[in-house]
Amino acid sequence: MATVNEYREYIQKLLNEHAKLVWDERIQAQTIFDVEHDHYQLVYVGWRNSKRIYGTVLHLDIINGKIWVQQDGTEVGIANKLVALGVPKQDIVLGFDPPKMRHYTDFAVG
Repeated sequence: MATVNEYREYIQKLLNEHAKLVWDERIQAQTIFDVEHDHYQLVYVGWRNSKRIYGTVLHLDIINGKIWVQQDGTEVGIANKLVALGVPKQDIVLGFDPPKMRHYTDFAVG
């Protein structure tokens, strides 16, 4: 059974990996780690020509010992990467899904 400290490490590792995947030098990938309150984000900030680029790509929280995926703008899905690192599906909540729909997934409901 993994600990919350291991979950923090996994989340930070994955967010740092995703931050390196930015394809445009005009866009900054900023990782935001609030370890005290267990909030973790990857945000894109920058400009492409005259268009502002700003948005949260990934947002994860640790709540009551479970990893809550609040936002996931990746193709593979951060939850799948967490499972590959050894996090049990019952410790991952897809927070972006409506609560009444979560029981249809293989992940925790809350």
